[in-house]
Amino acid sequence: MHSHSRTTEKSVQQHMKKHLLFASLLISSFAFAQNKTSFNIKAGVVNAGIKGEASSSLNDIINYTGGMVTTSNRTGFFAGGGIQIPVTDQISIEPGVSYTQRGYEVKGGISLKNIDFLGVNAKAQLTSHYIDIPLLVKADLGGFQVFAGPQVSYLAQADLRTTAGALGFNVLNKTMDATEQMNRWDAGLTGGIGYQFGNGFQVMAAYDHGLTKLDANRNMDAYNRSFKAGVGFRF
Repeated sequence: MHSHSRTTEKSVQQHMKKHLLFASLLISSFAFAQNKTSFNIKAGVVNAGIKGEASSSLNDIINYTGGMVTTSNRTGFFAGGGIQIPVTDQISIEPGVSYTQRGYEVKGGISLKNIDFLGVNAKAQLTSHYIDIPLLVKADLGGFQVFAGPQVSYLAQADLRTTAGALGFNVLNKTMDATEQMNRWDAGLTGGIGYQFGNGFQVMAAYDHGLTKLDANRNMDAYNRSFKAGVGFRF
């Protein structure tokens, strides 16, 4: 009886030691990861556009008018930061947040009554202000970096500015709030490449691929697309 009791007690102690060892390893690993956790900031330029139904409709207008109306991407900027949490020596998880400008431009020159010298140059520029929240998986290959992951974006504000001129005069300059006409949320994917120097300085290029329809009613197949290029620093 006493022998069985001692055996049971010994077994319990061994199990407890194993659990304590396992817990210690987990705590040590977490502490080690915490010690290697780093922060980064980044900023750069964005070349953004809209792809899908809206772009196709505008292309039809371009063909119909013989190229008098043109569409183009909008150039803006982005700035933000993230936390780099190591999983292995080469793989890390990086949640982040950044402010990003996106949008689109439509430009046109219209002749009035076929009088060439009497022209109207019109431009409509959509500027969308997004808060991007990416969750990246990053591989570091000796300084060269590859990263990709999902991204959720919140539309904070959208402005539509229209301008037109005739005979060298500005006859129209109006800015409208277009926020309510657009979908507030955009779920998408992002990915890119970069390089980190020994002092922590970084260069990067990325592509954002929106998967959510832009209009508030989701009736039009139009989606965000944007390229980013920038620099950053890892602490």
